Amino acid sequence: MTSAPHPLLAIAHDLARDLLAPHAARVDQEGVPVSHIEEIRRSGLLGVSAPEEYGGAGAPDAVAREVQEILAGACCSTWFVQTQHHTPVRMLAKSGLPVRERLLGPLATGELLAGIAFAHVRAFPRVPVRATAERDGWRFDGTVPWYTGWGLNDVMLLAGVTEADEVVFAFTEAREQPGLRASDPMRLAALSAARTVSLRLDGLWLPDESMVLHTPQEKFALVDRPRNTNASPAVFGVAYAAIEVLESAGEFDTSRALRHRLDELRDQVYDLAEHPVPHERVAERLALKTRSYDIMRAATTAAVVAGGGRAMGLDGTAQRLFREGMFLLVQGQTNEVRRAHLDALADS
Repeated sequence: MTSAPHPLLAIAHDLARDLLAPHAARVDQEGVPVSHIEEIRRSGLLGVSAPEEYGGAGAPDAVAREVQEILAGACCSTWFVQTQHHTPVRMLAKSGLPVRERLLGPLATGELLAGIAFAHVRAFPRVPVRATAERDGWRFDGTVPWYTGWGLNDVMLLAGVTEADEVVFAFTEAREQPGLRASDPMRLAALSAARTVSLRLDGLWLPDESMVLHTPQEKFALVDRPRNTNASPAVFGVAYAAIEVLESAGEFDTSRALRHRLDELRDQVYDLAEHPVPHERVAERLALKTRSYDIMRAATTAAVVAGGGRAMGLDGTAQRLFREGMFLLVQGQTNEVRRAHLDALADS
């Protein structure tokens, strides 16, 4: 680990060691419990990137990345629920609209947990959710294909695209209401535990005061691009967890080789993430991202191989990490990321 010491890192390590990792196998099969979310609320980790004047920690991005890495390596399902929270917090912190004063404090302190319903905006020019100005507010129609944390989140950040190709982001309560219906929880090959549903929007109306951002789609895409071209800290968290499985199996030569490669690549990825212009050096970011996938895949595969037939048990750590790694290959995937990854695989 290379980040400067910060109190939240110790809290994250304690939470991962004492709660998340010991129960990860059960959570994987039964679902993220409310008790896990309550512990994360109390920990202060939900405010890692929130301004101090609103009750957050105002920690550097390097600390926020490492916190996410620690949580993902301990229990990827719990990580995935809480990681949705941080983008709304960051967006509110940059907003000058009235909703900032209403929600940023409760989100920074963990009183409220936020989810996100806007990944579909990245499908543009396809528009899964249409936003239409109506009655001093906005009407939303369409389908949100993926919404994680249903039944755990308090509020959601929803986005739609207007006929003028503008993106509208607004907050609403994360519950069924007139114009909003949720599917049954999805059964997935990995992270079913994160309570992911699809949302059907049929005339959901939200007032203007719920809006956090209204911007041209192309401008949002420029700001959003670094979120997907940089490797996720969760990739490193899962890879390190798999290396620890190898070490516990006594496979020290393999674990040392993989850890050395992973340490070097992690430093490169995180150094580039600190670049002052986040939408520059995209080709380099994508190359590092695909290499991160390669090492994660090698580490999780090695953990399964080292475990032999025992690794196939649903209570086994190796197979769970392998499936979580598979999920991370497509989490937040865009056409650009998919193309870069497939091209890299074709050349390997």
